[in-house]
Amino acid sequence: MALSVTIGTLFIVATFVAAKESLHPLSDEFISLINSKQSSWKAGRNFPLDTPRAHIKALTGVVKNPLSPKLPATTHDADLIASLPENFDPREKWQNCPSLNEIRDQGSCGSCWAIGATEVMTDRVCTYSNGKKQFHYSTQDLVSCCTRCGGGCEGGNPDTAFEYWKSDGIVSGGQYNSSQGCRPYEIPPCEHHVDGPRPKCKGNDKTPKCLNKCTAGNVQYKEDKHRAKEVYSVVGEDDIKAELYTKGPVEAAFVVYEDFLHYKSGVYSHTSGEDVGGHAIKILGWGVENGKKYWLCANSWNNDWGDKGFFKILRGENHCYIEYDVVAGEPDLDGL
Repeated sequence: MALSVTIGTLFIVATFVAAKESLHPLSDEFISLINSKQSSWKAGRNFPLDTPRAHIKALTGVVKNPLSPKLPATTHDADLIASLPENFDPREKWQNCPSLNEIRDQGSCGSCWAIGATEVMTDRVCTYSNGKKQFHYSTQDLVSCCTRCGGGCEGGNPDTAFEYWKSDGIVSGGQYNSSQGCRPYEIPPCEHHVDGPRPKCKGNDKTPKCLNKCTAGNVQYKEDKHRAKEVYSVVGEDDIKAELYTKGPVEAAFVVYEDFLHYKSGVYSHTSGEDVGGHAIKILGWGVENGKKYWLCANSWNNDWGDKGFFKILRGENHCYIEYDVVAGEPDLDGL
């Protein structure tokens, strides 16, 4: 390596350290580095080495509009917060809500912001009705029709997605090729991860057209629109826990680093690698594992990724800004 003699010693040392750290983010060497630097979580291969960088970037689709106001914050009773258990999994409390177990697949589209939102909306119809009502909100409808939310497959804003739910409403729709509901997801799943039966992911699909009509089911588009009574943000660990415990899952955005791509199990904390982008997910519950506090979350990279599509991330320290932008809302159950 040729270096000018005028370069200071500190810069030379920093250059050699950076060279040691600058491993290919999908290489076996990078995965080994992650596992050597910590023991709270396990890294392993989730993506083939030749996965295009454009596809990795497309998986992180949170775009913040600085002109969009933050949703008003909700708070919870101090006595309730003090009584919350050490561990909470909503799938045990609301056993008649199958959507709590669902992992959606965004395909080659930066629609995480819309998937996280519609997952929470779907779950909350069930939790608010104590399992008596089910309505699978359409990611397709939200990602293609909410133009003020952002750029569809180019990314969007979770706060605005919830505002749109309240003001405009969203129709029903299942996953790709499901024929479920009014507007099922049209973007096909692809093989984000190790080799499998799906086609390989190549980059970013175009945003589907907004159609004010149903493409499946026996319902009419306008009649199938359902809304929220109110939408809001949740700030801080204690209020997020109370919100999860009493009302159901929430949507959160956080910063994805290259090491997160390789998550397999344990309580994730950022160890190595560069910032990839902002990503939206669903927070379901919380707990403690080997002395580490965590949030239990659902990702949208299909169930081959991570722990069958789920992951745990460090709780209580706003790690990767996971506790900074949390949103939710109350569904209007009338007509469902």
